[in-house]
Amino acid sequence: MKSSIISKNGVSYLLPFILITMCFALWGFANDITNPMVKAFSKIFRMSVSEGALVQVAFYGGYFAMAFPAAMFIRKYSYKAGVLLGLGLYAVGALAFFPAKVTGDYYPFLLAYFVMTCGLSFLETSCNPYILSMGSEETATRRLNLAQAFNPMGSLLGMYVAMNFIQNKLNPMDTAERAQLSPAEFEAIKDSDLSVLIAPYLTIGIVIMVMFLVIWLVRMPKNADQSHSIDFIPTLKRIFSKKKYKYGVIAQFFYVGAQIMCWTFVIQYGTRIFMEDYGMAEKAAEVLSQKYNIIAMIIFCASRFICTFALKYVNPGKLMATLSAVAIALILGVIFIDGIFGLYCLVGVSACMSLLFPTIYGIALTGMGEDAKFGAAGLIMAILGGSVLPPLQAAIIDCGTLFGMPAVNVSFVVPLISFIVIVLYGYSVRHEK
Repeated sequence: MKSSIISKNGVSYLLPFILITMCFALWGFANDITNPMVKAFSKIFRMSVSEGALVQVAFYGGYFAMAFPAAMFIRKYSYKAGVLLGLGLYAVGALAFFPAKVTGDYYPFLLAYFVMTCGLSFLETSCNPYILSMGSEETATRRLNLAQAFNPMGSLLGMYVAMNFIQNKLNPMDTAERAQLSPAEFEAIKDSDLSVLIAPYLTIGIVIMVMFLVIWLVRMPKNADQSHSIDFIPTLKRIFSKKKYKYGVIAQFFYVGAQIMCWTFVIQYGTRIFMEDYGMAEKAAEVLSQKYNIIAMIIFCASRFICTFALKYVNPGKLMATLSAVAIALILGVIFIDGIFGLYCLVGVSACMSLLFPTIYGIALTGMGEDAKFGAAGLIMAILGGSVLPPLQAAIIDCGTLFGMPAVNVSFVVPLISFIVIVLYGYSVRHEK
């Protein structure tokens, strides 16, 4: 990390930058331990893919519901207060997995996810603009890309934990076999599987509480020019009058949806390939598919650092449009190239996605000043795309076969459309710094 991009008016923001960057990793963990849970909950509760995808609805619905309340809270108090409240809600939601398990029902888990992501909404609404403020506007997009580079490290850990401490430890009985169980046998296996599933969430809840105490005790700088007035409607009119911001929110909606779809349904895509083409059992196919998901995240992480370096020399909008265009080509491969090479294309999409979220975010908020707090909330609300679009793809997957093709292949037309939207936004802002 170069101090030149994390200092302002001669004041170094190094320690706050490190602490806030750690929060990026913490919400990355939450995001990517959750994606494989769509398949896990579907199996544990004997549900369809569409019902299991309610996990994503609850998870990303919390982002949507709390974004503007978070912005108003931060405007009234401070970035630090927003971070602390976010960590508190994150911890409460994670620890709520224990009472959810005691009930033995699906919906209390959805409530726990919702509370947890209300906390993540506070964190992202606070941390992203805070990072942008830790230096000059000229280096803001690079600075945010650098901080966001640590987000996939948390994501990698989340995927690793999901695979090794949840998926590998769940009862190996497949979905068809579970359907033949008596009610008593089903309840016994379900209770055992839920005990496995909640352990990592309880652990991260304790870690978050420790992080809460550290940030509470450390002195964090405030913006000297911070305004505490909340002119909600005039501010909304002002920020949404800017095309660069307004279309940035739309692009972010589709980007988050595309990211979640590519990382969630790689399990279904890979499982079908390994079961049909290689004769693997369902559980073994799921675990192997998750390994490909981890490879995708490693590629995503490496690409984030490479793209952050490239932004020193390449216009962000042009780079964003180029990577999105490559993603479109790869998604076409996912749809039309059946078998392992289609899976390779799906893994490759992650290299293209690495730049997109922080670059859309940074470009959309450039030059907004104090309005960035509410602007950030709009961009966090756009994470609703992760709640709206995956169930649409899941509904297509549940069809089984479409147009003579596996429905899971056809379903990737939804992320295809999403990347087309992002290409158009990248092209429209290609002259932005």
